[in-house]
Amino acid sequence: MPTLSIVIPVYNEEKMVITILEKIQKVELIQSVQKEVIVVNDCSTDGTENALKSYSESPGSIPFRYVKHEKNKGKGAALQTGIALATGDFLIIQDADLEYDPEDYNSLLKPVLDNVADVVYGSRFTGDKPHRVLFFWHYLGNKFLTLLSNAFTNLNLTDMETCYKLFRTEIIKNIRLREKRFGFEPEVTSKIARIPNIRIYEVGVSYHGRTYKEGKKINWKDGFRAIYCILRYR
Repeated sequence: MPTLSIVIPVYNEEKMVITILEKIQKVELIQSVQKEVIVVNDCSTDGTENALKSYSESPGSIPFRYVKHEKNKGKGAALQTGIALATGDFLIIQDADLEYDPEDYNSLLKPVLDNVADVVYGSRFTGDKPHRVLFFWHYLGNKFLTLLSNAFTNLNLTDMETCYKLFRTEIIKNIRLREKRFGFEPEVTSKIARIPNIRIYEVGVSYHGRTYKEGKKINWKDGFRAIYCILRYR
């Protein structure tokens, strides 16, 4: 049976990480696809590690592989660690902050299981699923970064910065990734766009964005880094 590797980079998410694991456990994947869950703790300074340890020891919890960075390296570095450990046929990135809903996994899986796609992006800006209304300038920034990325990759994505990216695992493992923090999104998009005959699809997903008070971490500096990465990896 095919397996979906779910890579979860975690930094100071003691209040959310167990909920996301419980949500993943409840999802029943199509065509009997199995789950491999990999949690990479990027040297959290709160109670994330204790929460994960307590959860792993509770009856009926979803099994997961746990890795901890001894110093904070950034989301991109955590993803690189998780990707290297993945053994599934497919791989998806899952943030621990509840902004993205694991119920959308099947929408992302379907194109690869139907053998029409190699990579599937989950767009927050298409489809009829619920999207929390938040910041105009974030929306505008996302649109600008996606447009700039598309100009260099010759893709027509609507949401390059989306967390939900699903890959055939052999594809993402064969990409040499360099970005350690939030530059992962434009870097990986640029590099997959250069793969000959790659089949990239996009599906609409729901989005429950957080405010900064609720724990959102990305900021305007990451936007400038994204521009740099788009130009560097073009």
